[in-house]
Amino acid sequence: MPPPPPSQGAMATGAANHALPCSVGRSKRTNQRRRPASLSVRASGDANTVTLLDYGAGNVRSVRNAIRHLGFNIRDVRSPEDILAADRLVFPGVGAFGSAMDVLNRTGMADALREYIRMDRPFLGICLGLQLLFDSSEENGPVSGLGVIPGVVRRFDSSEGLIVPHIGWNALQITKDTQLLQGADGQHVYFVHSYHALPSDANKDWISSTCNYGESFISSISMGNIQAVQFHPEKSGATGLNIFENFLSPHSSGAKAPARRKASKLAKRVIACLDVRSNDNGDLVVTKGDQYDVRDHSSSKEVRNLGKPVELASQYYIDGADEVSFLNITGFRAFPLGDLPMLEVLRCASEKVFVPLTVGGGIRDFTDESGRYYSSLEVASEYFRSGADKISIGSDAVFAAEAYLQTGVKTGKSSLEQISRVYGNQAVVVSIDPRRVYVKSPDEVQFRTVKVSSKGPLGEEYAWYQCTVSGGRDSRPIGAYELAKAVEELGAGEILLNCIDCDGQGGGFDIDLIKMVSDAVTIPVIASSGAGAVEHFSEVFEKTNASAALAAGIFHRKEVPILAVKEHLVDAGVEVRMQ
Repeated sequence: MPPPPPSQGAMATGAANHALPCSVGRSKRTNQRRRPASLSVRASGDANTVTLLDYGAGNVRSVRNAIRHLGFNIRDVRSPEDILAADRLVFPGVGAFGSAMDVLNRTGMADALREYIRMDRPFLGICLGLQLLFDSSEENGPVSGLGVIPGVVRRFDSSEGLIVPHIGWNALQITKDTQLLQGADGQHVYFVHSYHALPSDANKDWISSTCNYGESFISSISMGNIQAVQFHPEKSGATGLNIFENFLSPHSSGAKAPARRKASKLAKRVIACLDVRSNDNGDLVVTKGDQYDVRDHSSSKEVRNLGKPVELASQYYIDGADEVSFLNITGFRAFPLGDLPMLEVLRCASEKVFVPLTVGGGIRDFTDESGRYYSSLEVASEYFRSGADKISIGSDAVFAAEAYLQTGVKTGKSSLEQISRVYGNQAVVVSIDPRRVYVKSPDEVQFRTVKVSSKGPLGEEYAWYQCTVSGGRDSRPIGAYELAKAVEELGAGEILLNCIDCDGQGGGFDIDLIKMVSDAVTIPVIASSGAGAVEHFSEVFEKTNASAALAAGIFHRKEVPILAVKEHLVDAGVEVRMQ
């Protein structure tokens, strides 16, 4: 299904619903084609207001929060005339190219956008908001775009092993001196996309920066007052906020401290994970399990309380975490759309955390007690509107993979397929929770085995990794390798790879498991479970193809600061983002 039209999606809610306070306790241009003849509206003249084109697909809350953080108000687009009345227009395109153009054409906003751009009024497109300016895209197409810039948007080629989507913090090669990118030289910025526009003789005058990922692609354009970026400034930390300020206040200094280490390529990510659940008093807390057991082993048996979710997430952003992940570890027990405290955690965190936010737990089809059916897409949409950039699916992805492997048929009905079709696979993470099962020979099981680094209790030299559901409580007849391959085909954009045996042990990541899975798929893999020292992070990046490494307890208990991890990785020659 396509994203909702403006009258039904986030545009209908207006800015007011996004401004509630948080309280969680509970030059000239060429090639201007398809010019419309009759659209003409005078600009509004409000210097402190930014017009936002939010057509109702995905998370634009963070864009709103970044604009407000810089002291500006927001006026939402509800009609084509609102676009033409804007003094400054921000278009944070999200989702799929075809779905976006369908909404823009159906509502008359495509012609309004072309006219606004033809008049050389201040415009900032973000991610898909850049891609839509081109002639067309191959995404589910070809699909015609706005036709402002010559070129075709194409998918990254993963046939030679390139990991797609391109997710993470990469370096810009600035090719044109522009106000927008003042202060961004030498910094990493955050990308998350599978499609890109390539430089050519026809569009070279538009390009203000490129980025390298397999090949050089267009990372930003600038022509007169028209600006657009492929990356996400609202998710690029202080560098991204500075870019926003350069657009909103073009006479600002663009001051940004020189990078501690000049960015040169895609960085490995360090992610802070917060397991969130209610304690015995009904308060939402951050906890941490020991092989998935979150209760204290003392006589009290209380849920471990390691802090408040929003406060910890905010601190990890300040400390330099590249992403923050929330896992609602009781989400499988209750109706997710009724979980108002967790939605509020997302809303409040997104006001303070300007790096990507992922949320997982309980995202599935659901029928409530009254018989009302809610699709997983509806559940995910609410999380996106509340501030999530990515959705993590666990148990439901296991069941979908099992059905797919049995029938070989993609029904399109699973939560994984539904969400990735509307929001793009880059918005969907599959969380895999396996435990190690030792065998004497690979012939003993039908699943992919690995020769383990350390023998099993009976001297076994091999193991397979049996997947589980419901927070590790129930085992399933599918291996981690088979699950990873299946969910990639079903539309997953990233894999979060846990290991029950290593969880909370502090002995390091399961290198055997991570290498097996990260070698098998062409989507990014996040290593999780077992980090206890800075050396564990360099080990997993040196020995596997993991794109990121995640930790929880060692950060919560302040045993290993995030900065210490990154400084160690720099010393080890691993590219990381340094603030």
